[in-house]
Amino acid sequence: MSPSPANPEIAHSVNAAGIHTNYHDSGGDKPPVLLIHGSGPGVSAWANWRLVMPALATQARVIAPDMAGFGYSERPAGFVYGMDAWVRQAVGLLDALGIERADLVGNSFGGGLALALAIRHPQRVRRLVLMGSVGVPFAITPGLDAVWGYTPSIEAMRRLLDIFAFDRGLVNDELARLRYEASVRPGFHESFAAMFPAPRQRWVDALTSREADIRRLPHEALVVHGREDRVIPLSNAHTLADWLPRAQLHVYGRCGHWTQIEHAARFARLVGDFLAEADAAEPYPLIP
Repeated sequence: MSPSPANPEIAHSVNAAGIHTNYHDSGGDKPPVLLIHGSGPGVSAWANWRLVMPALATQARVIAPDMAGFGYSERPAGFVYGMDAWVRQAVGLLDALGIERADLVGNSFGGGLALALAIRHPQRVRRLVLMGSVGVPFAITPGLDAVWGYTPSIEAMRRLLDIFAFDRGLVNDELARLRYEASVRPGFHESFAAMFPAPRQRWVDALTSREADIRRLPHEALVVHGREDRVIPLSNAHTLADWLPRAQLHVYGRCGHWTQIEHAARFARLVGDFLAEADAAEPYPLIP
């Protein structure tokens, strides 16, 4: 499937470990980087990464999938959402595209997924970027509980946007209407509601990797967080930076949970520079 001019959220389609997966692919024949989105209502890869994909595509092949249950990827009847299935889909996407190893950039939920993928398949990962990430133990915040407990309405979406962003200039009624409409597309809220029913601390725990496994990761890692994040606590970033043996930590002030939106140009430069350090020394072989 080719990108849809009518809806920029719909791009290419491929079977990834049995899931018909909608994904964006730009940058051509360059080192691949896999961008994994977060878990907000109505989210898609395009909605999460649209502001940074063009900049990163100047130096990398940028691949951004909709994970199962999100965006425009398949929602199979009876599908069991969880880390095993999402990791299997992500690895299946790399396989389907003939990519042996890629850099990973994970946002929030996607950070926990990127971390789990690196632990289970370390040979498939070159460098790791975790932004506003889950993946370590923490008590669920009121902000995350509100995100996962979203009941569709424009008013509820506006309240969530106020939680996500530090910069209130990014939040208005038109954006709330657009994101609400995205959250109630056929099948979208049904799959979202099935993923994180109350009590929701158990889903935080289900996205957590073991400390010993994180400490064994050999990859260069960049941990990024917004200082004013009300969804995922800043303490997560400090924990990850402590546990990952080869980690750097960058905290953006005056920034909520939307680092890649509130500081898009800075974030793209930071990530681009971090990934470029390895480009000359670490080539990317393709699967024969």
